[in-house]
Amino acid sequence: MRNLFAFIYRFRAFLIFVMLEALCIFLIVRYNTYQGAAVFNSANTYVGQVLEFQSGITDYFRLASVNSTLARENAALRQELMLYQLEAQADSTDKLDTVFYAPSDSSRAHPFMLHAGRVINNSVRRTNNYLTLAAGSQDGVKPGMGVISPNGAVGRVKTVSKHYATVTSLLHSQMLISAKIKKDNTFGTIKWMGGDYRTALLDYIPLHVKPAKGDTVVTSGYNTVFPEGIMVGTISSVAKEADKSFYTIRVKLAVDFAQLSFVYVVDNPRRVEQDSLELEAGILPHE
Repeated sequence: MRNLFAFIYRFRAFLIFVMLEALCIFLIVRYNTYQGAAVFNSANTYVGQVLEFQSGITDYFRLASVNSTLARENAALRQELMLYQLEAQADSTDKLDTVFYAPSDSSRAHPFMLHAGRVINNSVRRTNNYLTLAAGSQDGVKPGMGVISPNGAVGRVKTVSKHYATVTSLLHSQMLISAKIKKDNTFGTIKWMGGDYRTALLDYIPLHVKPAKGDTVVTSGYNTVFPEGIMVGTISSVAKEADKSFYTIRVKLAVDFAQLSFVYVVDNPRRVEQDSLELEAGILPHE
């Protein structure tokens, strides 16, 4: 306390000067319209800049929460889009002779649901690549479910814990995806052969078909993992080899696996029923 009084006594003249200056500024601003408006506008500018800086810092630390919310909203919107596409296909069948085909209401019910998940680990340089998602059993994720991104097919869920899930990437030597050429519905299988993570092979396309560079390849829907019509990629090259009965077709994948951040896990409530029926009939499921 003694030091404080000593400090005030030592700088008493300067402190009195500062107080009088502050009083003068207050009186000028308070009783002069022009000066008051100028100070008010300047203060608003600086305060606005400070608040903007503060808001930027706050928003930065909220990005993870905001992205998760947006991913859930996008999952709901994408699910609605899939429902719309399914209904459009069903409406087209209504034009057929109802004696041979009468679509029921149950056939219009969209069987797929989407769960958003954030990618927290990913690999693209190995022979067998995996992803890890920050979504688990408490989020409705189960082993065997398909995984897609806004750009196309990604892989299939392998293991699940309460909060996390591992995914067998399309960039895996044992991962096969049932696909088709969109323009003529020719069925084949997508398989990654290693090397370039942006390119895969489309196998089992017979020689009587006429695939061309630039043709779109989508999921066939011949399984319980992926809905029909999910983008896989576009044909980048077509080769006919003398000793083979199928084309050698390379596909440029639509998904850039090196930049995955959020994905959607595909939940098919009818999967168990279809899988058990095909297993009972001795039918090997398509990948």
